[in-house]
Amino acid sequence: MTDSTFAWIFFLVGGTDAYLNDCPTNCFRQTEAPASIHLQYGDTYFQEDVIGDEVFVSYALPKRIGPFQPTVGVSKTSDDDVWVGAGANWSTDRVDGGPFFIEVGLMPGIYLQDDGPNLGFPVQWRGSLSAGLTIAETASLSVVYDHRSNANASETNPGIETIGVRLSYKFE
Repeated sequence: MTDSTFAWIFFLVGGTDAYLNDCPTNCFRQTEAPASIHLQYGDTYFQEDVIGDEVFVSYALPKRIGPFQPTVGVSKTSDDDVWVGAGANWSTDRVDGGPFFIEVGLMPGIYLQDDGPNLGFPVQWRGSLSAGLTIAETASLSVVYDHRSNANASETNPGIETIGVRLSYKFE
Protein backbone atom coordinates (compact mmCIF):
# COMPACT_ATOMS: atom_id res chain seq x y z
CA MET A 1 0.00 0.00 0.00
CA THR A 2 1.14 3.53 -0.60
CA ASP A 3 1.98 5.86 2.26
CA SER A 4 -1.32 7.69 2.04
CA THR A 5 -3.67 4.72 1.48
CA PHE A 6 -4.69 4.40 5.14
CA ALA A 7 -5.26 8.14 5.45
CA TRP A 8 -7.53 8.09 2.39
CA ILE A 9 -9.48 5.08 3.72
CA PHE A 10 -9.76 6.67 7.18
CA PHE A 11 -11.10 10.00 5.89
CA LEU A 12 -13.33 8.42 3.23
CA VAL A 13 -15.17 5.99 5.52
CA GLY A 14 -15.15 8.29 8.55
CA GLY A 15 -16.25 11.30 6.52
CA THR A 16 -19.02 9.32 4.82
CA ASP A 17 -20.19 8.01 8.20
CA ALA A 18 -20.16 11.54 9.66
CA TYR A 19 -22.08 12.93 6.68
CA LEU A 20 -24.74 10.20 6.73
CA ASN A 21 -25.18 9.74 10.48
CA ASP A 22 -23.98 12.89 12.29
CA CYS A 23 -24.27 15.90 9.99
CA PRO A 24 -28.08 16.20 10.07
CA THR A 25 -27.62 17.33 13.71
CA ASN A 26 -23.94 18.20 14.31
CA CYS A 27 -21.16 16.58 12.25
CA PHE A 28 -18.52 16.38 14.97
CA ARG A 29 -20.44 16.51 18.22
CA GLN A 30 -18.87 14.76 21.17
CA THR A 31 -20.69 11.66 22.45
CA GLU A 32 -19.95 8.98 24.99
CA ALA A 33 -18.43 5.68 23.84
CA PRO A 34 -17.04 2.72 25.74
CA ALA A 35 -13.35 3.10 26.52
CA SER A 36 -11.22 0.17 25.44
CA ILE A 37 -7.70 -1.14 25.72
CA HIS A 38 -5.98 -3.01 22.90
CA LEU A 39 -2.98 -5.31 23.10
CA GLN A 40 -1.39 -6.12 19.75
CA TYR A 41 1.49 -8.44 18.89
CA GLY A 42 2.96 -9.00 15.45
CA ASP A 43 5.88 -9.31 13.07
CA THR A 44 7.54 -6.14 11.81
CA TYR A 45 8.60 -5.84 8.18
CA PHE A 46 11.13 -3.49 6.67
CA GLN A 47 11.41 -3.46 2.87
CA GLU A 48 9.48 -6.76 2.72
CA ASP A 49 11.79 -8.60 5.16
CA VAL A 50 10.76 -9.68 8.66
CA ILE A 51 13.06 -7.82 11.02
CA GLY A 52 11.54 -8.72 14.39
CA ASP A 53 8.37 -8.35 16.35
CA GLU A 54 6.43 -5.61 18.09
CA VAL A 55 4.10 -5.15 21.04
CA PHE A 56 1.62 -2.29 20.68
CA VAL A 57 -0.73 -1.11 23.44
CA SER A 58 -3.41 1.47 22.78
CA TYR A 59 -6.26 3.04 24.70
CA ALA A 60 -9.43 4.39 23.09
CA LEU A 61 -10.85 7.24 25.14
CA PRO A 62 -14.47 7.04 26.42
CA LYS A 63 -15.85 9.41 23.78
CA ARG A 64 -16.34 9.92 20.09
CA ILE A 65 -16.02 13.09 18.09
CA GLY A 66 -18.47 12.46 15.30
CA PRO A 67 -17.61 8.95 14.12
CA PHE A 68 -14.00 9.06 15.38
CA GLN A 69 -12.79 7.69 18.72
CA PRO A 70 -9.64 9.43 20.03
CA THR A 71 -6.89 6.91 20.76
CA VAL A 72 -3.38 6.97 22.24
CA GLY A 73 -0.77 4.26 21.84
CA VAL A 74 2.78 3.10 22.38
CA SER A 75 4.77 0.31 20.78
CA LYS A 76 8.14 -1.33 21.26
CA THR A 77 9.94 -3.57 18.79
CA SER A 78 12.40 -6.38 19.45
CA ASP A 79 15.06 -3.91 18.19
CA ASP A 80 14.10 -1.63 21.13
CA ASP A 81 12.60 1.00 18.81
CA VAL A 82 9.70 2.87 20.40
CA TRP A 83 6.77 4.66 18.77
CA VAL A 84 4.37 6.89 20.79
CA GLY A 85 1.36 8.60 19.25
CA ALA A 86 -2.21 9.83 19.41
CA GLY A 87 -4.96 9.91 16.81
CA ALA A 88 -8.31 8.28 16.19
CA ASN A 89 -10.03 5.08 15.12
CA TRP A 90 -13.20 4.48 13.14
CA SER A 91 -15.03 1.16 13.32
CA THR A 92 -18.01 -0.46 11.62
CA ASP A 93 -19.25 -1.56 15.06
CA ARG A 94 -20.50 2.03 15.43
CA VAL A 95 -22.69 1.53 12.35
CA ASP A 96 -23.53 -2.17 12.63
CA GLY A 97 -23.62 -3.87 16.02
CA GLY A 98 -22.88 -7.34 14.57
CA PRO A 99 -20.07 -9.63 15.74
CA PHE A 100 -17.77 -8.89 12.78
CA PHE A 101 -16.15 -5.49 12.36
CA ILE A 102 -13.58 -3.54 10.40
CA GLU A 103 -11.54 -0.78 11.99
CA VAL A 104 -9.32 1.89 10.45
CA GLY A 105 -6.94 4.04 12.48
CA LEU A 106 -4.68 7.00 11.85
CA MET A 107 -2.20 8.19 14.47
CA PRO A 108 0.73 10.57 14.10
CA GLY A 109 3.52 9.90 16.55
CA ILE A 110 7.20 10.02 17.43
CA TYR A 111 9.58 7.21 16.42
CA LEU A 112 12.58 6.70 18.70
CA GLN A 113 15.08 4.57 16.82
CA ASP A 114 17.40 2.21 18.70
CA ASP A 115 18.72 -0.84 16.76
CA GLY A 116 15.96 -0.77 14.13
CA PRO A 117 15.84 0.81 10.68
CA ASN A 118 16.35 4.46 9.90
CA LEU A 119 12.89 5.74 8.91
CA GLY A 120 14.20 9.17 7.92
CA PHE A 121 12.32 11.45 10.31
CA PRO A 122 11.15 11.18 13.94
CA VAL A 123 7.48 11.98 13.14
CA GLN A 124 5.85 8.82 11.79
CA TRP A 125 2.19 8.41 10.77
CA ARG A 126 0.73 5.04 11.77
CA GLY A 127 -2.18 3.91 9.63
CA SER A 128 -3.92 0.64 10.39
CA LEU A 129 -6.61 -1.63 9.02
CA SER A 130 -8.04 -4.50 11.04
CA ALA A 131 -10.82 -7.05 10.73
CA GLY A 132 -12.16 -8.76 13.80
CA LEU A 133 -14.76 -10.69 15.69
CA THR A 134 -16.46 -9.83 18.97
CA ILE A 135 -15.83 -12.91 21.12
CA ALA A 136 -17.63 -11.76 24.28
CA GLU A 137 -19.72 -8.76 25.29
CA THR A 138 -16.60 -6.79 26.18
CA ALA A 139 -13.84 -8.58 24.22
CA SER A 140 -12.80 -8.86 20.59
CA LEU A 141 -10.03 -10.42 18.55
CA SER A 142 -8.77 -9.03 15.26
CA VAL A 143 -6.09 -9.34 12.60
CA VAL A 144 -4.21 -6.08 12.01
CA TYR A 145 -2.04 -4.63 9.28
CA ASP A 146 -0.39 -1.28 9.90
CA HIS A 147 2.10 0.92 8.13
CA ARG A 148 4.26 3.68 9.55
CA SER A 149 6.02 6.30 7.50
CA ASN A 150 6.92 9.96 7.67
CA ALA A 151 4.55 10.90 4.82
CA ASN A 152 7.50 12.14 2.75
CA ALA A 153 8.61 14.67 5.36
CA SER A 154 12.19 13.74 4.44
CA GLU A 155 14.00 12.25 1.45
CA THR A 156 14.37 8.99 3.38
CA ASN A 157 10.91 7.45 3.82
CA PRO A 158 11.11 3.65 3.66
CA GLY A 159 8.28 2.90 6.10
CA ILE A 160 7.78 -0.13 8.31
CA GLU A 161 4.83 -2.53 8.53
CA THR A 162 3.39 -4.76 11.23
CA ILE A 163 1.10 -7.73 10.70
CA GLY A 164 -0.35 -9.11 13.89
CA VAL A 165 -3.25 -10.00 16.13
CA ARG A 166 -5.05 -7.69 18.55
CA LEU A 167 -7.00 -8.53 21.66
CA SER A 168 -9.33 -5.75 22.82
CA TYR A 169 -11.31 -5.20 26.00
CA LYS A 170 -14.14 -2.65 26.31
CA PHE A 171 -14.87 -1.03 29.65
CA GLU A 172 -18.66 -0.78 29.99
